[in-house]
Amino acid sequence: MDYRFRNLGGDAHIAGFVDVLRWQLGLHDEKQPRSPKRGIEVPAVDNDGRALSSATRDGLTWIGHASFLVQLGGRSALIDPVLSDSLGPGFARNVAPGLKFEHLPRLDVVLITHNHRDHMDERTLLKLGKAPVYVVPRGLRTWFERRGFTRTLEMDWWQQEEVEGMTITFVPAQHWSRRGLYDANESWWGGYVLEHDGLRFYHSGDTAWFDGFRLIGERVGPIQAAMLPIGAYAPRWFMKHQHMNPEDAVAAFQALGATEFVAMHWGTFKLTDEPLQEPPQFLRAVWEQANLPDVRRRVPAIGETLVFR
Repeated sequence: MDYRFRNLGGDAHIAGFVDVLRWQLGLHDEKQPRSPKRGIEVPAVDNDGRALSSATRDGLTWIGHASFLVQLGGRSALIDPVLSDSLGPGFARNVAPGLKFEHLPRLDVVLITHNHRDHMDERTLLKLGKAPVYVVPRGLRTWFERRGFTRTLEMDWWQQEEVEGMTITFVPAQHWSRRGLYDANESWWGGYVLEHDGLRFYHSGDTAWFDGFRLIGERVGPIQAAMLPIGAYAPRWFMKHQHMNPEDAVAAFQALGATEFVAMHWGTFKLTDEPLQEPPQFLRAVWEQANLPDVRRRVPAIGETLVFR
């Protein structure tokens, strides 16, 4: 099929119906016992947003899954905000968002990495309103403008723009896009590097391992904090083309040359076969095997703010 957008290597891997059915029916060698979708304890802290209201500190607040509040140079940005109770039937949250709507600071920018529903939630976006600048991948502007978001900036890979006092670069990822039945790969997917006064935060979006991590570090680095996914990886025969496991994520961190690893994309929604609580345990084992300093591995609690500089 002649897809509009492809990965850096030229592939456009989208699992077919037969592979999805094989996975869901357990017709493969990596089948695991079913584990709970909800009721799993994940570290969380109460955050009433007071310390975030003035955006005087450069930091990252994990809201859950891939949703982060980024505060940099006195500005506030939300990446992949999903604050809804569920993604749809069968995909309810395991833990509440780390920030409620009423506790969010005034937002300058909202960034979307790609159009999958666990990263681009229409109910959340409509509730956030039209005041912020919405930074989206190429191919998504029309979706946003049809819903009244007139302050929309559409970006290609490696495009760099000054947005509300921050330098924002849209960088490649190894993934795919689809919102409906007939729009596969009709918009980009990727990650973002946000920079102000030499401090850079990188959010990978959804991605598998690919050689582009080294290229990102070389072209847009040095990176202080890399927000990297550690969950939604099993079974590997199916997920390795679109999601990293902790072993891949540590390799990506090293290829990026980043200073600190910030874990995300686990514990919030049960999307794949591994137990919800497994990813940080797996990450710790890989980290120790790589003999990396513990101080460089940050696994925030939901609602926790990591302060930099």
